[in-house]
Amino acid sequence: MAELIFFSGTMDCGKSTLALQMDHNYRQRGRSGLRFSCNDRAGLSVISSRLGPRSDAIEVGPGTDLWAEIVRRRTHGESIDYLICDEVQFYAAAQIEQLARAVDEMNVDVFAFGIATDFQTRLFPGSQRLIELADRVQLLQLEALCWCGRRATHNARTVDGVMVIEGAQVAVGDVEMGLGADVTGGEVAAAATGVAAVGYETLCRRHYMGKVTAHSASLAGAREAPLPFDVPNRP
Repeated sequence: MAELIFFSGTMDCGKSTLALQMDHNYRQRGRSGLRFSCNDRAGLSVISSRLGPRSDAIEVGPGTDLWAEIVRRRTHGESIDYLICDEVQFYAAAQIEQLARAVDEMNVDVFAFGIATDFQTRLFPGSQRLIELADRVQLLQLEALCWCGRRATHNARTVDGVMVIEGAQVAVGDVEMGLGADVTGGEVAAAATGVAAVGYETLCRRHYMGKVTAHSASLAGAREAPLPFDVPNRP
């Protein structure tokens, strides 16, 4: 029996790496599949891992009909046993329903990878529909870490290292751009052009709620920056 499985976790917990590994394993066993992605950090029509591996993929746009794509390929004799769907938080709810239909009516396994909530801790529409329809929701065991060393549970958006809580739900960036103390990648380009650098940082709930990023902690000169509600130790 085919299944619709949603592999979820924060940014930087290895989702795309697992997606590429699963695709490799299934192909090694003689199974045929398709790879889909949407707004990957490396560009269009690709699934990329921060560790280096990447593979071509079909880009999912607002008007992409996943059901029709599978039907068209099967009609032309292409064998499709499974789908690897990365960055599914950006898929429309209707596209998630198309994936569920492929499982139920074509017996195609669908392995979906993505984050559940945005930088405001709100569910993405695609992730919400997956949680509602998936046969299984599997939290990835590899834990991303907050700058303080605790387990990261939230995805924070940063602008020049400072956490922001307003803006469009989708703004493609990378966690390496949000680490504050070290200016790298997009932040170098931003510094050269005078445009603010938008990045992401994974934080524990405590530091997300207090809006304390690695950058603000380094400016405070302490590994564990004080939060507004912290009470000083008394003798």
